[in-house]
Amino acid sequence: MMVRTGRPRAFDTQQALARARDVFWSRGYGATSIQDLVDELGLQRGSIYAAFGDKRGLYLEAVALYARENRERLEMMLRTDPMLPALRRMLVEPSALTGATEEGQGRRGCLVGNTVAELVPGDDAAQALTAAAYDGVIEVLTAALTRGQATGEITTTATPEAQAQLLLLLFQGSALVSRGKPESERFTAGIDAALNALSAR
Repeated sequence: MMVRTGRPRAFDTQQALARARDVFWSRGYGATSIQDLVDELGLQRGSIYAAFGDKRGLYLEAVALYARENRERLEMMLRTDPMLPALRRMLVEPSALTGATEEGQGRRGCLVGNTVAELVPGDDAAQALTAAAYDGVIEVLTAALTRGQATGEITTTATPEAQAQLLLLLFQGSALVSRGKPESERFTAGIDAALNALSAR
């Protein structure tokens, strides 16, 4: 006979984690209280603590979920030939990568970048998590740019790794600047200038 070791959770932890991700993404870590999470997730404090440890533990898991989702979206976006239009969309519309599809969500920026700004340095776990997230983006971009160099779409004047680092920096800047609703023509002109420098054609 199987012995139960505890009461099964009466909620979907992945669904709760996705909701928490959106709450933290909208408000930030410091401005989100446990009561905010109780209200938004529809869970009791004890359930949150039992599933995720505490607010910080829940936050770090939410950022990790966000990073995984972003990597998957990026991989899908870059399965196109040519890839420069996909890269342009990523930079001009950061929400295409972050998944912020609802009205106003696109101005929340990048949750990984927001975490760096709010918690790093000072939180070793957050620093390790965000560094790993950036490494994942660099890995996906490097693989895509390597293919682009092989097909003659992307210039070979720099290594794919260096080009990937440039694109990561551009994306983080774009995600931040886009929160302030920049004047579109000036915003896209800078992005186009950077992408023109990557083009071999």
